[in-house]
Amino acid sequence: MIQDGDLVSFRYSISDSDGLLIDSSGDTPVKHICGAHTLVPGLERALIGRAAGDRFNIQVAPAYGYGERLTNDSQLTVPRTDLPKDMPLEVGMLLMLEDDAGEPMPVWLVGLTDTTAVFDANHPLAGVTLHFDVEVLEARPATSAEKHRTFMGIAP
Repeated sequence: MIQDGDLVSFRYSISDSDGLLIDSSGDTPVKHICGAHTLVPGLERALIGRAAGDRFNIQVAPAYGYGERLTNDSQLTVPRTDLPKDMPLEVGMLLMLEDDAGEPMPVWLVGLTDTTAVFDANHPLAGVTLHFDVEVLEARPATSAEKHRTFMGIAP
């Protein structure tokens, strides 16, 4: 049975409530150390107690996925002249800004005109109920080297 500290290899697909495919691991399994908090909490919790060979479907509410959608105050419109001229901008891209306390804050570019760029602090999947289809391929205790790599932000 999978528990915190185990290395789990799995394949998945995610769709929204309308059945639209959002993401998939395809043929390449994902490796994850349970308890490392690198997955949405709802999926990480659903892996606990499973075993290699298990297939399951779960529905993850926004609170256990990418969070509830924040209000419109989460958007910021910036004149393009305030951005580096050589910065390539594409709607959907992730940028890191600093909040008022100097802490890093992820924002997504959601609108672009000739004169302005609109950023949103909401993750693109905030407010979305996620539907996961998961197949657990392998589960075993993670080695100390794998745990260290995960701690350093490197995939196991």
